[in-house]
Parts: sequence; structure tokens; C-alpha cells
Amino acid sequence: MSAPRGGRETGRLVITLAAAALGGAALAPRLPAQAAPAAPRVLVLEPDAVFDGTADALHRGWVVVVRGDRIAAAGPKGAVPVPEGAERIPLPGSTLLPGLSDLHSHVLLHPYDETPWNDQVLRESLSLRTARAVNHLRRTLEAGFTLLRDLGTEGAGYADVGLKEAVDQGIILGPRLLVTTKAIVATGSYGPKGFGSEIGVPQGAEEADGVEGVTRVVRDQIGHGADWIKIYADYRWGPRGEARPTFTEPEWEAIVRTAASSGRPVVAHASTVEGMRRAIVAGVETIEHGDAATPELLALMKQRGVAFCPTLAATESTTRYRGWKKGTDPLPPGVAQKQAMFRAALASGVTICNGSDVGVFAHGDNALELELMVEYGMRPVDALRAATSVNARVVHRERELGQVAPGMLADLVAVRGDPTADIRRLRDVQLVLKGGAVVVRR
Repeated sequence: MSAPRGGRETGRLVITLAAAALGGAALAPRLPAQAAPAAPRVLVLEPDAVFDGTADALHRGWVVVVRGDRIAAAGPKGAVPVPEGAERIPLPGSTLLPGLSDLHSHVLLHPYDETPWNDQVLRESLSLRTARAVNHLRRTLEAGFTLLRDLGTEGAGYADVGLKEAVDQGIILGPRLLVTTKAIVATGSYGPKGFGSEIGVPQGAEEADGVEGVTRVVRDQIGHGADWIKIYADYRWGPRGEARPTFTEPEWEAIVRTAASSGRPVVAHASTVEGMRRAIVAGVETIEHGDAATPELLALMKQRGVAFCPTLAATESTTRYRGWKKGTDPLPPGVAQKQAMFRAALASGVTICNGSDVGVFAHGDNALELELMVEYGMRPVDALRAATSVNARVVHRERELGQVAPGMLADLVAVRGDPTADIRRLRDVQLVLKGGAVVVRR
């Protein structure tokens, strides 16, 4: 009995499709075999000396091997195996050190002698400020600073988050960024000021008040990408325009507790005794400025493990903008106070980090803070540590940044001469690597 017509057609279709599949496989063009991943680039850096980020003495005659984005080896030449085909970079007359860091920057500001702060906040568009910040980041990286903690956009919203993403994605050149977004101020305390009482103007930071209010704002800034939470512990809002504390102790407790629950540390702008005390007791991790710091407060900071960013360069710079000629004119009271405070901090043993408030002065001139730290009494090698291993520990990145050691990220800078003898040698940058990529080679 013959098969039904539909069955014969179905059979023929199956056979035809199978043959077509086999024929198609035979006739299909051969795809090239997938290329094996390229071997990571290997560099051998050959400076005169290496500052490893921790030791007092330079390591003379060392070489550093970089494989991909990490340091593969570091040690005496001849004792460190060099892979075949590695690219050698001779650095005669230079010192190699970890990439430098600045833990108090404002990449969306530019020097106040160019444009006053009020005008930057109120008259410059967000797009203009962001475009200018791209240049700031490039100059900073070219100066050997491979990590910044940016402490507030000063009226530029969440632009720091976008800049960080652009750096991370390789869209623009810049240091690694830790950002705080808008920063937080007590309602009514910040600026711009000087307008009629009935006129509301955009603020240079985000206002909050009360336990519920600060909790909401801290969470909102975290949700927008803040790595740290910055709080103004005091500001110039006293009855005579003097600096006075802002947030109450219950507000401080809510701020730190809320940030800590998300794994974010808190940093405080604080220049008054009481503002500093409230912030320290609440559990902040760094104090910025600290102009009126007393021996007792410095001892409390040391006891509680709070680091101190003195921002010496900002004070000298703003004083110069008002007409002071350093080396010619008498020492102004504000600078004299800062010098005395810094010497007291050195004597106390508190952790001193490198944080300059750059943006008040020109980006790329970040080394000014380290020069002033040495001028005010710190040993050059301790200033270098502050900008490398100490800063890395302060921002909880010590396992990958701040040292020349195997396994660390290859963020490195070479300068001509010996910065442990003359800190000004940091200005003479010969080579900058970020994540193993050569950014500057002169």
C-alpha cells in the first residue's frame, strides 16, 4: 500500500533540508580561527633609584618590571628576571616612585584670582565647567598625580561622577577619582552670599537639616555615586561672619551612621575647635583644614585614627590673591596660624595626609602642598610618604596603590633628581604610568 501523498512530500522535504544543511556546511566560507588574546605588554623601568613608598632610604640600582596593569617585580638589577622581549625604558638621573595622590581637590573649580568663587558657581555653565575640568584632570595626571579625592563640585551637581566614569572608560585622560558629589552643608550656612534676603540663589553645596533631613541627603548622594560623604562641620555664618559649628551632635551621629551602613566614609571640612570636636567624636575619617586645631584635638584625632589634611597651599594661595608677596611682606596672621598648626600636628604624631585644596590654585601645581609641608617642618621623605602609601591607606586602597611592590597597580612616576633631598624635584616629571599605560614620557 503506497504512502499517502502528504507523507511522501514530507519525507522529500526532510531529505531535501538535510542535504541542503550538509551542502551548506560544505560550501560555507571558513571563518578565521579566533585570535588568542594578546600577551600583556611588559616594561622594564631602569631608574637610578626607587622610592618604594614606605622606606626612608632610596633603593639604588633597582629595576621595576611592569606586566599589563600591575607591577610584576621590583629589585636589584641582575636579581630580577626580565622576560624576553620586554621593552626597556632607561631613566638615567631619575627617581621612580609610586604615583602621587591628592586627597583634597576640586576639579570643577579654577583659581580664584582668575574668577571669584561666587562667579564660578553662579555665572559659569555646567557644560563650561565640565569642559574645563577635563583639562584639569589631564594636567594633574601629567604632573604625576594618579589619584584624586574630589571633595565637592561647588555648584556643579553630580558632574564629578560623570568625569570619573569618563576617566574609567578611557574617554578622557585623568587620575583615578574618588568623588563626593555635592557635599553637604547646614541649611542657611553656605553660599554664594551677598544677595537680598528675599532672593534665592543656587548653592555651592547641598543643604540639609535635622536627623531625617541629613539621612535623606546622605542616602541621595550615595545613590548618585558618592564614594565618600563630605560634610561642612563649620562655616563662616557667625553673627560677625566668623566660622561657627553647623550640624548638631544628633545630626552628626545620623550622618556617620547612615554613610557607614553603605560602606562610605565621611570627611569633614572643619576649622574651628568645636566643629572639629563634633566631627571627630562622630567618627569621621579625615579632617580638612583644621586651622584652629589644638594639641588636645590632635591627640584625640590620633587616638581615634582620624587623618588630617591641612591644605596649606590653599591658605597661602588665597593670601597671595589678596596682595601678599611671599618673601618680601611680613607673614600674614592666617599663614602664621597655619604654620603653627602644622608644626603642632607634626609634634602630635597624627596621621598627616596630602590634601591641597587644588582648584583654589592651578591644577597641575598639586606639588605645591608637598613643598609647603617640607617648608613648614616635615622631612621630604615623610611628605612623599604622605602623598603615596599614607594616602593610599587613608582611602583604603593600600592593597593596590601607594607602593612600588609586586602585585600593586602600575601607577608610577619618575622625576629627575632625588625628591627625598629636594622635594621640588617633583616638578620635573620624566615619566608617568597609570595602570601600566605610558601617559608621559619626556
